[in-house]
Amino acid sequence: MDAQLTAFVGVASAMVALPGADFTVVVRNALASRATGVATALGVAGGLLLHTALAVAGLAAVLVAVPVLFRTIQLLGGAYVLYLGISALYAARRGAGRTADPRPDEADSGRAGMGTGRALRQGFLTNALNPKAPVLFLSLLPQFVPAGAAPLPRTLLLAAIVVLLALIWFPVVALLVDRLGRWLRRPRAARVIEGGSGAALTALGLALVTGPLLR
Repeated sequence: MDAQLTAFVGVASAMVALPGADFTVVVRNALASRATGVATALGVAGGLLLHTALAVAGLAAVLVAVPVLFRTIQLLGGAYVLYLGISALYAARRGAGRTADPRPDEADSGRAGMGTGRALRQGFLTNALNPKAPVLFLSLLPQFVPAGAAPLPRTLLLAAIVVLLALIWFPVVALLVDRLGRWLRRPRAARVIEGGSGAALTALGLALVTGPLLR
């Protein structure tokens, strides 16, 4: 492995592992069940696959160059993350308002009933509607194409590495949360995590919806 590729693996690993909306949604759904957590993780990887494919095809440049289109993606992404955050806050408040603590296996019954298909869509949309991703990939990938090298094969390799890292990291997070679920699914702990994830997602959504155009 050449030095540039080694450096890219390090940068891409940090980028994928950096906590954000993707990480929060995977953790939240993994508390419902292992299946929904892993499905959400695969959805996130699917969103990354979309972004890397757009970058390779050059379409990401169009999104960046057309302010109206880019702002539309930004608003859609912010609105969706905001919806997820408010939903989580509502679920946490509803759990806190119960007169008696539910059994651990009932604490997340609403999310457990979402099904893997819905969890997969949540993961995919959370990542696919991230307006920062086109800028990130468009600016990052070319920096690791050696001078004189054919850009397409190299860019395809870099994109594949990003998706592979996501396919490793996010399912591992989901499985780890499920493994610790005996403690994390306790009603009080579940409400704290639900409320914390809801607050984080709401803040991220508000920042995207009300913030300046990301360029």
